[in-house]
Amino acid sequence: MEVSTGIAPRVTIIGAGNSGLTAAFHLSHNGCDVCLYGAPGFDKPLDEIKEHGGIESIAEIDGVALDYPGFAKIHTLTRDLSEAIAFSDILLLPVPSFAQMPLFEEMLPHLHDGQMLVYMPGNFGSLALRHRMHELNYNIDLTFVDTISSPWACRMMGPGEVAIMGLKKYMPLAALPASRNEEVAEILAPVLPLPIKLLSNVIEAGMENINYGGHPLLTTLSMGLLENFEGKFDYYKDCCSVATSRAAAVMEEERIAIGHSIGFSLMSELYAMNSLYGMNHSNVYDLNRQSETHVKIHSGPANAQHRYISEDVPYLLVPCKEFARLTGVKTPMIDACITIDNAYNQTDYLKVGRNLRVLGLDGLTLKEVMEKVA
Repeated sequence: MEVSTGIAPRVTIIGAGNSGLTAAFHLSHNGCDVCLYGAPGFDKPLDEIKEHGGIESIAEIDGVALDYPGFAKIHTLTRDLSEAIAFSDILLLPVPSFAQMPLFEEMLPHLHDGQMLVYMPGNFGSLALRHRMHELNYNIDLTFVDTISSPWACRMMGPGEVAIMGLKKYMPLAALPASRNEEVAEILAPVLPLPIKLLSNVIEAGMENINYGGHPLLTTLSMGLLENFEGKFDYYKDCCSVATSRAAAVMEEERIAIGHSIGFSLMSELYAMNSLYGMNHSNVYDLNRQSETHVKIHSGPANAQHRYISEDVPYLLVPCKEFARLTGVKTPMIDACITIDNAYNQTDYLKVGRNLRVLGLDGLTLKEVMEKVA
């Protein structure tokens, strides 16, 4: 697994959504040769980038200055997945968790030994995808990488345009297998636009996701207002009240207890947000209402199908609940959130989410689980 020996690192970005376009802009702007892949049916941004001549990061929204304004041409735009995969051994996948599995299955015939798949965020995806690869009888020596989130707070704003509200100060991530952590850090350092912090393994990376409590719980508690007013809120300011922040704190205690039972010293949401965004707020309530990055986001979920529930519950809360079950930790707040969201969307997230069976860990002891990710 080697970075291209050419003048510029070569990177493939799979996915042309908010983070995909932002990654294509930022990495190209920083000197990488980027191939951006847009899936058929979701490839309109590629036409717009071609017409625009590249991607522009706009300078302001409503008079508020944004980070990293500028313009970047993109080396290669493609709708051909095999071409995209052949372009580089470093594949960044800033795609929703629900898209990871079908996209990976489509990629499998084109992947080869030595390639690195970086999921932004991972949300325990590496375990699920490696297990599925083995189920389908593929024997490819891949390195999976799970980050705890996307590096950017960003939005697409228009044809060939993105807005970067903020960039994290560093990016926690882990490789699967974890024995490749140092190799991954060495390869990604000249590519990613921020420093890397290595975590012990991909389970810790999943449990450190900063969307864990704030997104699903605050959205669940605010659903009546969000639906009735069609998401026309400043989400982080309006959906975090004194009472809801107390409920989020209880949910945080459960996540940290699960991590402790496995052997992790997880960051609190307050510490993580302050550290990742260079802030110094004394509590989550003030952080949500005053963060310079998040107050630039003038919208909120409009229904229960929004990704703050439909993605964060099955791909974050469910695996955390499963590890709690494995280690005997009680999680009444997580259970309540999942139960309400099951009713909202008339589904069973414990059944369809990333449970231990989907992760390839069903029936294992904690020691055996840790050996599987080492």
